[in-house]
Amino acid sequence: MIEAMKDQIPAINSRFSGLSSKLIITIIGVIMLVEIVIYLPSLASFRTTWLEDRLRVGIVAARVLDAVPDVMALPRELTDRLLLSAGADAIVYRREGQSQLIELTEPVTPERAVTADLRQRDLPSQIAGALDTLLAGPGRTLRIVGEGDMNESLLELLMPEEPLRREMIDYSRSIVLVSLGIAAVTAFALYMLVSTLFIDPVLRLTANMLAFRKAPENGALILNPSLRRDEIGILERELAAMESELFAMLRQRRHLADLGLAVAKINHDLRNTLTAAQLLSDQVATLDDPKVQRLAPRLVMTLDKAIGFAQSVLDYGREAAKPPQFTPIPLRALVEDAGFEARVTNNPLIAFDNLVPEDFQIVGDAGQIGRLLVNLLKNAREALETVPGEGQDRLISVTAEAQAENAVISVIDNGPGLPPRARENLFVAFEGSVRSGGTGLGLAIAREIAEAHGGRLELGETATGTRFDITLPLQQTIA
Repeated sequence: MIEAMKDQIPAINSRFSGLSSKLIITIIGVIMLVEIVIYLPSLASFRTTWLEDRLRVGIVAARVLDAVPDVMALPRELTDRLLLSAGADAIVYRREGQSQLIELTEPVTPERAVTADLRQRDLPSQIAGALDTLLAGPGRTLRIVGEGDMNESLLELLMPEEPLRREMIDYSRSIVLVSLGIAAVTAFALYMLVSTLFIDPVLRLTANMLAFRKAPENGALILNPSLRRDEIGILERELAAMESELFAMLRQRRHLADLGLAVAKINHDLRNTLTAAQLLSDQVATLDDPKVQRLAPRLVMTLDKAIGFAQSVLDYGREAAKPPQFTPIPLRALVEDAGFEARVTNNPLIAFDNLVPEDFQIVGDAGQIGRLLVNLLKNAREALETVPGEGQDRLISVTAEAQAENAVISVIDNGPGLPPRARENLFVAFEGSVRSGGTGLGLAIAREIAEAHGGRLELGETATGTRFDITLPLQQTIA
């Protein structure tokens, strides 16, 4: 099954693409860096050995000079042979304050000379000298300085630098070829190991996620986790659990959607029937029979509740998730309009205080924020209408203040408050209703609107009654 999913996404199925190619490049790069770190001391050691070999030949020539009495001169053929064996143009031997020179029959005058002092044994100097020789152009003369085989003796050789440079280039070429071979073999071995342990499982997870995203209702695409106990195994099990939950959730939502469509149709017909029953009850209420006059108000109130419930369900089903259109909103005027629509303004039973400052502004969708306020004010009015007795001080107030980067709008009433049962499912549709016969849709819709604006709706703390706090960001992007 996974192989079939990989065939649908060839970009991920390629072994040498994505993480695989990055892994190979990284391994080769690290190995080459290590080789470079090793190469520089190795090149310096090669150059030092080459110079020491030439110096040893010069020491042999110096011994020959020591063996010849001072009154005698070495034959020219012998001196030339000594110089040719050392590859030098001249040899200078210094001992006890005296200097002896051996040079070719046709002496060479150096144009550019560079000194290689073998008495300096520190690694940085040797590396610097090796790089200087390797990067220098042809035509330079090398002056090799080193100690002889006798106390306080000094030997100098003058020779062309080009032979040393050629051998160093050949040596470097060999090192590069060997390094590339080692890097290739090591990278391949590490890649196969890492690929088996990590890359292949990641490819499997990626292929599964892409395939499941295209068909989340296909239960056959739910990942079958392995028995690994490391992070990859945890990821596989968590992904399998998430896909299983998502599969069940989507199936449940599809069933709920189908059921909701059926309920909406039934509810629509029921509303029409209830409306007809309401018309009949209005006619019955006009009869003079005392029993009818006593029972008719209850019948009318019951039908009104049933019609309101049906209408709320239909409105919630038709609710469209439109993103907010952010514009500056004068909040005080919006609260006044919401109070009028919720029938709390000029209500003979309820006092309404709009305590929002005149210049207080928020940024949001005026229609949606207005609906949020209407729902909260309507709930507050209905809660106060249940307070028994006449002449009671029933008050609804709305305040607003800026706190840090947020605007906090509070809708407060001094009603009976919320029972503990209602607090548990306060913002859950069809479950968060406080009053009998309510749908609980008002608070659910209000919370959705607040969250769509990047804010939140919470039940606040108050000594008496109920308080809802709306927290909205003061700064939003205005389209």
